[in-house]
Amino acid sequence: MLLISPDGVEEALDCAKAAEHLDIVDVKKPDEGSLGANFPWVIREIRDAVPADKPVSATVGDVPFKPGTVAQAALGAAVSGATYIKVGLYGCTTPEQAIEVMRGVVRAVKDYRPDAFVVASGYADAHRIGCVNPLALPDIARRSGSDAAMLDTAVKDGTRLFDHVPPDVCEEFVRRAHGAGLLAALAGSVRAADLGALTRIGTDIVGVRGAVCEGGDRNTGRIRPELVAAFRAEMDRHAREHAATAATAATAATAATAS
Repeated sequence: MLLISPDGVEEALDCAKAAEHLDIVDVKKPDEGSLGANFPWVIREIRDAVPADKPVSATVGDVPFKPGTVAQAALGAAVSGATYIKVGLYGCTTPEQAIEVMRGVVRAVKDYRPDAFVVASGYADAHRIGCVNPLALPDIARRSGSDAAMLDTAVKDGTRLFDHVPPDVCEEFVRRAHGAGLLAALAGSVRAADLGALTRIGTDIVGVRGAVCEGGDRNTGRIRPELVAAFRAEMDRHAREHAATAATAATAATAATAS
């Protein structure tokens, strides 16, 4: 699935023009951090701006270790119309802290809306900010009752997901998430050139912003519908090629067994 992150209502309207090419519209506020939270009224307006069949995701922020505060914020996002609730575990230095935060979020959100989808988000560059190890996220998500584990980058300085967590480690992240019955989401200055690796390792949700903005700039560029369409076309191309390669390998394996 393709998740696109507009920074406000105007960009959400551009996403609506490209709705056939994306799966989730993600509400965030980039000037407040990697997973910066936007205002409740912005979430409501974006929910109204995009087609009803497109789920809206909202970030709760790069949160501190304050479980009650975060649970209230997460409920606010759900009440405002988001069905995917993403929590950036920025201030959690141990898995136990992260689990405590996410359990509060899961209870607050799912008591209000049982079909809501809770995403425990960590950071590929965790070593730079002192938060939980990226490979701990799938177990944190599983033990807290979350629905997905996600990696993004905390520091937006031009470095990217694979600069901090190379494809083989991302593959292990995806494997652990799937083993726990979770979806695996990857983001962090992802570009079209990364889609081959992301497809090969079985990523369920690819999150982008800069890649579909003018000039590739997440902060000063604006999301353009034609760039969303082009990114999705490349994503689909890799999916077709990967499926064809897998089918060929399966046929060859069957033939070898039969012989």
